[in-house]
Amino acid sequence: TVTASPANILKKENIEIYRLSGKSNSRTINCNENGYYSVYQSDRYGFNNPDDEWNKDLIEYVIIGDSFAHGACVNRPFDISSKLRDLTKKPVINLGYGGNGPLIEYATLREYFPNKANKLIWLYYEGNDNYDLKNELKNGILKKYFFSDNYSQNLRDKQLKINKMVDELISKYKPKKQTNKKYLKKIISFIKLYKVRSTFLHKNQKKQIDIYDEFEQLTLLIKKFADLNNSKLYFVYLPDIQRYKNKNYDNFNYLTIKKLIEKLEIEFIDIHKEVFMTQEKPLKLFPFRIYRHYTVDGYSKVAYKIYQNTK
Repeated sequence: TVTASPANILKKENIEIYRLSGKSNSRTINCNENGYYSVYQSDRYGFNNPDDEWNKDLIEYVIIGDSFAHGACVNRPFDISSKLRDLTKKPVINLGYGGNGPLIEYATLREYFPNKANKLIWLYYEGNDNYDLKNELKNGILKKYFFSDNYSQNLRDKQLKINKMVDELISKYKPKKQTNKKYLKKIISFIKLYKVRSTFLHKNQKKQIDIYDEFEQLTLLIKKFADLNNSKLYFVYLPDIQRYKNKNYDNFNYLTIKKLIEKLEIEFIDIHKEVFMTQEKPLKLFPFRIYRHYTVDGYSKVAYKIYQNTK
């Protein structure tokens, strides 16, 4: 199968459930930025984890985020979650998925948070997370998580339905009469949709600035959730490639978010300052210096900085 972002169904109406993960127990093609397609075996709920992590009594890290948390576009053991498992020798549950915004990430926490976890790592991507939140707040089901502390879809018990939804979505890219080569091209096009989305979002970055009140409310909800579950919350600020390609990059979002997080007394891990600005050539941490995710070395440095700040 291929990755099927929960964001793909944002505009769908009259759906029975809003899925927050992909197909379970499946070999899953992710994306290609390093010269190969990354592939992983999904867990029982459709996330990028070794399945036996769910059997552990105490989880050291739960991670939420978008494609950077998901592990785009590298294989295990080079994604952030795998690196943290190696560094700590402790269990890590990755609830990230490509295309996620903050509200989907919060809803995913509500549905899939394990029984016990010491630390909650929120990976925030400056390139589009606020813009994603704006769109997510237009969805009727997702808004219920925002306005009600008790709302749940009980998604853990509905994985067979989620698998069927993913299969139906992917089947739309597989017409009955065509060669395998043409089908492969369509699937690759489907996987690459995030690149088109990324380019569009960079052009509309200024539209992020009018969502800060809602972002603060959501941050308070995530903080409250972490506190209720005796889990320490860390906010990890991930920089966008445009910051290092554009000398006139606007720091308004960076400064605003940092001030908000510090005001709420949440630990702020500044990957821009603590990783990228320590490099003579920050662009080397992006594949071929052009794609928006990080290289194997970039992910490794991010994971190590998270480890340093949370041990």
